[in-house]
Amino acid sequence: MEQDSSGQIVNYLSGSMEKLKVLVVEDEPKVSAFIKTGLEENNCDVDIAYDGQIGEKLALSKDYNIIILDIIIPYINGLELCKKIKSNKPDIPILMLTALGTTDDKVTGLDSGADDYLVKPFEFKELLARIKALTRRAFTVSEVANKLKVADLELDLNKKVAIRGGKIIELTAKEYSLLEYFMRNKGRVVSRIDISEKVWDINFDTGTNVVDVYVNILRKKIDKEFPNKLIHTRVGMGYIFTNEE
Repeated sequence: MEQDSSGQIVNYLSGSMEKLKVLVVEDEPKVSAFIKTGLEENNCDVDIAYDGQIGEKLALSKDYNIIILDIIIPYINGLELCKKIKSNKPDIPILMLTALGTTDDKVTGLDSGADDYLVKPFEFKELLARIKALTRRAFTVSEVANKLKVADLELDLNKKVAIRGGKIIELTAKEYSLLEYFMRNKGRVVSRIDISEKVWDINFDTGTNVVDVYVNILRKKIDKEFPNKLIHTRVGMGYIFTNEE
């Protein structure tokens, strides 16, 4: 824990934002206690789960600003738990905390939906910095009157309206659902299976091209008249919604 010249704990989070609600899923009592104590001293409310089952129950039943998740935990491992949480609450930031530190381990963690990755052992100051960065992004999204925004495209979740470049884009209910799914998963490659399950609530049928058809329709509506394309194809993998080529 960092201290200032007077020996007092340096508070990196309080004063910069409202009190954070944090879920820590970590099966090592000493590590979880260390994190809980440090975060509570930094103006956080902290719940602890010692296994994946309890972690899932808490994550899906309560509202948290961020979840700190170890990979190697009992019953449901961190990677699977991350996927479960993100499928139900895609906007909640998840910081993966683990002793597995190879590049492949990091890629696997991020591919599961994690927003950031911190390797044990770590300095507590670094943990706080990561939390602050992730929650700042999350608060920014929620503060914009329940709207999603990528580049110059805005989706009003209350009015169910899409606007790009100041122009209202007419969408059917299914096109709107597809666009919302893309925007909530911006920067992440989503497969046709993901899309069919989350947007159509069906198992993917390899004999149909309904996903591709709707993606093409959406492309014509939100991308065709604009130089900066947002929907990109990843051959053999699916699609990614991003303003970065």
